[in-house]
Amino acid sequence: MRVTPTAIADVLLLEPRVFGDARGFFLESYNEKVFAQATGLQVQFVQDNHSRSQRHVLRGMHFQTENPQGKLVRVVAGAVFDVVVDIRPDSPSYGRWIGEELSVDNQRQLWIPPGLAHGFLVLSESADFLYKTTAYYHPASERCLAWNDPIVGIDWPLDDTPPLVSDKDAKGLSLNQL
Repeated sequence: MRVTPTAIADVLLLEPRVFGDARGFFLESYNEKVFAQATGLQVQFVQDNHSRSQRHVLRGMHFQTENPQGKLVRVVAGAVFDVVVDIRPDSPSYGRWIGEELSVDNQRQLWIPPGLAHGFLVLSESADFLYKTTAYYHPASERCLAWNDPIVGIDWPLDDTPPLVSDKDAKGLSLNQL
């Protein structure tokens, strides 16, 4: 597994070894020992989630104030533009964002530590998005940073079609309101 640090401390781009031939491919999507050796992290995942979304769906920017979740995210069908925003007030990269294309073709994964806001935009006709979390979903503490907050200034790869967002995500707060 190749691990590449990103511009936000502790957010890691992971590229597993993919073994392919004329029949298809094989990859190990998660191995606790390999993950720990490659990243230096000891994490325990407690929940796996799977979402399917159509083109132009934008989900995010989500986080939990209590029981913050670390996430290991990947795409198993289609492609997304995956975004992480540092909302940790004491972080040197507070307010910054990073974006990576995750797809079935590139097999990349992102490790997102607890305490960051996360979301994605579907680039393909549809996308199946899988993620492991280090804490259980806690609806009472779920919050949303506005996906279009001008202070953060995420450069979403939008064409002329506006993104499809949920009512909850449309009411996201600005960084200053967090």
